[in-house]
Amino acid sequence: MNFQAIKAIYLYEMARTGRTLMQSIISPVISTTLYFVVFGAAIGSRISEVDGVSYGAFIVPGLIMLSLMTQSLSNASFGIYFPKFTGTIYEILSAPVSYFEITVAFVGAAATKAVLVGTIIFVTATFFVPIEVQHPAWMVAFFLLTAMTFALLGFIIGIWADTFEKLQFVPLLIVTPLAFLGGSFYSISMLPEIWQKVTLANPVVYLISGFRWSFYGKADVSLALSLSMTLLFLVICLAIIRWIFKTGYKLKA
Repeated sequence: MNFQAIKAIYLYEMARTGRTLMQSIISPVISTTLYFVVFGAAIGSRISEVDGVSYGAFIVPGLIMLSLMTQSLSNASFGIYFPKFTGTIYEILSAPVSYFEITVAFVGAAATKAVLVGTIIFVTATFFVPIEVQHPAWMVAFFLLTAMTFALLGFIIGIWADTFEKLQFVPLLIVTPLAFLGGSFYSISMLPEIWQKVTLANPVVYLISGFRWSFYGKADVSLALSLSMTLLFLVICLAIIRWIFKTGYKLKA
């Protein structure tokens, strides 16, 4: 394992965060805080509790997961796309660095930045509503698994995309709608029965449900199912990345 190479790529990606602090950290935190204020004030005044939890506190896990997913995905996708765009990706591929080490460095940096944003949002939320975390170990587990999984997905998107428009297509038109429809701001038990069954086809439901369970011990699906689906998503992303590097898809041109 070439730890020096991993460190070099990782630190380079993390340094980019410092140069784009407004876009990388401040902007998503402000946006999520506005979501919290608007939804908590507007809808919270009409919905006092959901599953015995105040609405303001209920949406906190969903908001954190929404930010975690979008930030992991966007950071990873741009991180690998930009070297492709400038042509420096070939210098990385020709260096004595394995595909595994390249993936660890880029994905690790993207996940780290997303975890930082998610942590800031969590701390910010405590100023608005009282938050309890009944299962902190599980909260950290889902927190890290989600960050890594969506960073892997972003890595795949960054390799697949050959234009900036394609780079934004999946986050804006697929991931964000799935997050909003996945129970970020409501419990799927509030939906009609037919739509509850349809919603279960949304993989984001399992991520948010498991994360919310770690806070309040209440979830739309079982913990075992949430964890299984999260790990399955992670394994699928790893398998796709392995295939990409094995075949040179979108890399060897």
